[in-house]
Amino acid sequence: MAVFEYAPAPESRAVVDIASHYGLFIGGEFVESEDGKPFKSVNPATEEVLAEVTGAGPRDVDRAVRAARAAYEKVWGPMSGADRAKYLYRIARIVQERSRELAVLESLDNGKPIRESRDVDLPLVAAWFFSYAGWADKLGYAGFGPDPRPLGVAAQVIPWNFPLLMLAWKIATALACGNTVVLKPAETTPLTALAFADICRQAELPAGVVNIVTGAGGTGQALVSHGGVDKVAFTGSTEVGRQIAGSLAGTGRRLTLELGGKAANVVFEDAPLDQAVEGIVNGIFFNQGQVCCAGSRLLVQESVYDEVLGRLKRRMATLRVGDPLDKNTDVGAINSPAQLARIRELSEVGEAEGAERWSAPCAMPERGYWFPPTLFTGVTQAHRIAREEIFGPVLSVLTFRTPAEAVDKANNTPYGLSAGVWTEKGSRILWMAQRLRAGVVWANTFNKFDPASPFGGYKESGYGREGGRHGLEAYLAH
Repeated sequence: MAVFEYAPAPESRAVVDIASHYGLFIGGEFVESEDGKPFKSVNPATEEVLAEVTGAGPRDVDRAVRAARAAYEKVWGPMSGADRAKYLYRIARIVQERSRELAVLESLDNGKPIRESRDVDLPLVAAWFFSYAGWADKLGYAGFGPDPRPLGVAAQVIPWNFPLLMLAWKIATALACGNTVVLKPAETTPLTALAFADICRQAELPAGVVNIVTGAGGTGQALVSHGGVDKVAFTGSTEVGRQIAGSLAGTGRRLTLELGGKAANVVFEDAPLDQAVEGIVNGIFFNQGQVCCAGSRLLVQESVYDEVLGRLKRRMATLRVGDPLDKNTDVGAINSPAQLARIRELSEVGEAEGAERWSAPCAMPERGYWFPPTLFTGVTQAHRIAREEIFGPVLSVLTFRTPAEAVDKANNTPYGLSAGVWTEKGSRILWMAQRLRAGVVWANTFNKFDPASPFGGYKESGYGREGGRHGLEAYLAH
């Protein structure tokens, strides 16, 4: 039987002009640090240094907060919602115009396949700004009182797995409500946030409305603990989220947290199995499994376990791992050496605890940070790989017999961010959705996002919602 291979289809790097050095974006200008240290942003697929980036120290953070406060009091806060909307629409259009450039830059800096950056991340970024631009002059009709007011200055800290999309989720909402922003991107993926700073200048956004301070954990700590911010929004690990919540306790400042997850993807015997297998693959191998809501626990009804596992392994064997800029690539690079070490450690623990490991047969590039799509069978709820967030392309497979058992196993986790249900019966979908303790329950699909739909978690997955009308509440005083 003939075997057909995909020829390389690389996206051009020439569409991106990466500077050798980037400063901080404060008060509408790129400036140098007063007390921080520079660091390097690295391409995880090649280990190539992309740029030197300025790290912000406490004095830099203070400058940024003061710039945001001045812009809030003098310009952005008093501005009408209709006028704020014009800027958000303008930003959305510029994002669309520069989407190819931004997608390439995201894949270079993050390691995700260009197909995902181009077809998922960037369309959603533009959609978020378009959607919240529409809300800017309608806040009085959002259900939070007839005259809701902005909070003031929002400190926002975002992760490295969806750098530009998480920026859009936070900035679009805050600006639509009349707040100004100081945002800190992740240390390993600062470049698209800095490109967004240039978009703000291109859109002629008033100086100080958006400020971007780059750096490591110390920069984020200085920002969220600064007395001049009125609201903190954090997306990242549960451990750091817990520390932030503790530091803000009793201060009266508002806080929203979107933290880790260990989502269950539940497949019943009457599910459309080919469709379910695609959903399983998308649920755990999208963005190399580096997704808070990844379907990292697969619960399969015993009667179809062998069939699902066989189809899943065949599908995984077709996944193409490699150059993130190749349009045929399905699974890109792991974001950093530290994250790769975490994935390897927990995978070795899974084997040591008795689970059976199977990895898709694929060649790993010689340079960069890579891990093959992997699943574990023979997993119990006591295994660490079934309890801890691995944040990588690793799937734990468990079984169940009855819907009640599926619910019990799905909810047996400290997390509660998302879940998936696969079945032909609408009544069963509704029954499961009512009982699953997860902020989002997908039915016969997975990893679908829309700016009109709220997203957020329960338990150790955080609190507050982003997206939709619900997302406005965190940025309004009412």
